[in-house]
Amino acid sequence: MNRRLLAAPAALTLLALTACGSGDGGSSTGGAASQGGKDGKLGVVASFYPLQHAAEQIGGQHVQVTNLTKPGWEPHDLELTPKDVTTLSKADLAIYEKGLQSAVDTAVADTKPDKALDVATAANLSLTHGETIGEDGHDHATESAEEHAGHSHGKGAKDPHFWLDPQRYAKVSQAIADRLKQADPAHAADYDANLKTFTGRLTALDSELAAGLKGCTNTTIVTSHAAFGYLADRYGLQQVAISGLSPEEEPEPAKLAEIAKYAKSHKVTTIYAETLVSPAIAQTVAKETGAQTAVLDPIEGITDSSAAKDYVGVMKANLATLKKGQSCP
Repeated sequence: MNRRLLAAPAALTLLALTACGSGDGGSSTGGAASQGGKDGKLGVVASFYPLQHAAEQIGGQHVQVTNLTKPGWEPHDLELTPKDVTTLSKADLAIYEKGLQSAVDTAVADTKPDKALDVATAANLSLTHGETIGEDGHDHATESAEEHAGHSHGKGAKDPHFWLDPQRYAKVSQAIADRLKQADPAHAADYDANLKTFTGRLTALDSELAAGLKGCTNTTIVTSHAAFGYLADRYGLQQVAISGLSPEEEPEPAKLAEIAKYAKSHKVTTIYAETLVSPAIAQTVAKETGAQTAVLDPIEGITDSSAAKDYVGVMKANLATLKKGQSCP
C-alpha cells in the first residue's frame, strides 16, 4: 500500500529548522530523554516494525518508541510528513536500515547523524538479487521473476529483509542495546537483561525453525516478492520470487508464465502470497500451475489481520504455513 503524501520540500525545510533548535546533537547521557520521550523516557524513533519491536523489547519501561511506518502501510513506500520529520529530528535515538526507505535515509542525513543507528552493518546484508545457487545451477534466493526467467544475474540491490533470519535479528538487537546503553547509561543493566531475554526467545525460535524445516519434501518456495531470501538461506530452502525486492515490481505476463513453468517442473504445490500487498500475482501463478496459495508474512508490519500479535508469534505461524506447503515432517 503506497503512502503518497506531500512533502519533500516542506519536510526538509522543517527538518532544518527543528534541527537548528535541538541542542548539541549529541547522545543523552543522563539516563532520561533529552527531547524525544515523555515522563523521563528515552525518545526512540524506529523506521519500521522489526526495529520498533526490538527497541521496545530491549528498552522496556525506559523508552518511548515511535514507528514511522504506520500499521498497514508498506514500509518500502514510506514517505515522510512534516510531522514525521519533526518527530525524527527530536528523537534521542533514530533506528533505521539504510537503503530500505529512501525518505528516512534523506531525513537522517539532514539531521543529527550522531543520534542515528543504521542497522545494516550489524545485519550483515550478504544477499543480493540472485545469490544462493539453486539445484539447476542458477541463483534463486532473492531474484525477481525477470531475473529467474531470463537467468540474468548482474549485481543487484542488497536484500534488506534480515529479520526473517532470527540470528541476524539477534545481532541487530545487540547493536540496538549498545546504542541504548550509550544514550542512557543509567539503565544499562536493564537493557542488558532485556536483551538477554529477547535474544533467548530468538535463539529458541531459530531452533524451532531449523527442526521444523528439516527434511521437507520440497525445498523450493515460490513467493510473491523476494522477502524470504535470508530465511531460505538459513534453513536450507530455495526462494524463487515472482517480484523483486520491492513488492510493487510487477512482472510481465511472459515472465509469470516462466515462473509457472518452473513451479510445475519442480512440483511446487503452494504459491505464497503475503500480507500488506495484493495476492493477485501469486493467485495468477497458482492458477496456472494447479497449486494452492497460502499466506507467508514478511513481518514488515503487524495489523489486525496478522496471524499473531508480535514477531515471534508470526514467525511461528510462518513455520506452520511452510511445513504444510513444503510437506515437512
